[in-house]
Amino acid sequence: MVRVDCVRLNFGNFVDNLRLYVRGGSGGMGLPRLGGHGGDGGDVWVVATQNMTLKRIKNKYPQKRFVGETGGNSSVRALKGQKGKDKEILAPVGITVTTDDGRKLGELNAEGDRVRVAKGGAGGSVHSAFEPSKGQTKHIRLDLKLIADVGLVGFPNAGKSSLLTAMSNATPQIGSYSFTTLKPEIGKLMYKDHKQISVADLPGLIEGAHINKGMGHKFLKHVERTKQLLFVVDVYGFQLASKTPFRSAFETVQLLTKELELYKEEFMSKSALLVVNKMDLPGAEDKLQELKENLEKPDPEFSQMLPEDMIPRKNMIFKHVVPVSATTGFGIDHLKSCIRESLDEETAVETRAFHQERLQALRGSSTYSAS
Repeated sequence: MVRVDCVRLNFGNFVDNLRLYVRGGSGGMGLPRLGGHGGDGGDVWVVATQNMTLKRIKNKYPQKRFVGETGGNSSVRALKGQKGKDKEILAPVGITVTTDDGRKLGELNAEGDRVRVAKGGAGGSVHSAFEPSKGQTKHIRLDLKLIADVGLVGFPNAGKSSLLTAMSNATPQIGSYSFTTLKPEIGKLMYKDHKQISVADLPGLIEGAHINKGMGHKFLKHVERTKQLLFVVDVYGFQLASKTPFRSAFETVQLLTKELELYKEEFMSKSALLVVNKMDLPGAEDKLQELKENLEKPDPEFSQMLPEDMIPRKNMIFKHVVPVSATTGFGIDHLKSCIRESLDEETAVETRAFHQERLQALRGSSTYSAS
């Protein structure tokens, strides 16, 4: 009986939620002697755009502060002060925007969707004794709307659909032909303590998906909206069609990694597990050992087996390598335990980071008040 235990590794830095400080611009001063109206302060908006990630926002704006422009003062030359410029936060599609206390402000479901998160203050006028008001101030959260906790990643016929059936209550369409899965199938893993973990069987990937071959971008967009990845490979390797090259299990892992890397390098930071399927086949133990050795120390001859442009710049690091047979059920319980452990660990890390961030924010507020 073969069993590969979990290997403890550091978490990646994939960002699926972000906390930001937003403040609408203050209004401009009114002009009492002429009844002049100050300009309103600029609003702060979150706007959906393509080719953007939460990690890019975090890196580009380390302070995570977004403030609208102050409205123009009323003057003799311009009794109506100019409105302050709005501040736009460019965010990825598929985002839920909430306040710190969980109140939902809106969703970004398509490019161009926008949500106002802080309104600018009103300009000074006769109704306010010509004194302007300050803009709204709050902390907001941007959360990537995940379709599932875990996404199954693999070439067609790796056994993803069968694996999902063996692990969960899903009943996906199963067949021995390419592109069996045409849309994500979501299954639920049930645990004795009533914990539930969602797993998505994503459409089968092919070489060249990053340039939109086959289901390309649709598949890769689904990948982005899962918390962790579960690579699924056939222990004996894979061949898409009679005219395409045969790929060993290790080559399959490398090709899957490269497709993710080419589409969006940030995917390489996601926590990942590797499932080696079809362990019920004769000689599978030897093939598994060969794969493990290549993962630990790639064979130099491998560089000659794949085109140079299909070798990933950085190898995916798997937290768990688990051999299973979706057909016989071998290894399924162990796999479910590893998935649970991996997600629980990541949740603990995120919780600690969130509490640390809140603590720092409170300390910053105290320092500001004292000054």
